Amino acid sequence: MKTCIACGMPMKNIEDFADRDEKKDYCKYCSRPDGTMQSYDEKLDSLTNFIIKTQGLNPDVANEAAKAMMHKLPAWEKL
Repeated sequence: MKTCIACGMPMKNIEDFADRDEKKDYCKYCSRPDGTMQSYDEKLDSLTNFIIKTQGLNPDVANEAAKAMMHKLPAWEKL
């Protein structure tokens, strides 16, 4: 089982992969409509909004939490 390099989601089924392509290292939630991986800023915005929605944190706290999570992932650890 692969884990998304951009968000950490486990990718168990072909439907979990970007463009249903098991060769890609990122999931469907981290890809753009054309199948390329989202940029750091795009993913940060998406993850921040997800944290706000699911955990009810204020935007500034959610943004800091998203940054902390992302910097532990292979796609973003060198940024």
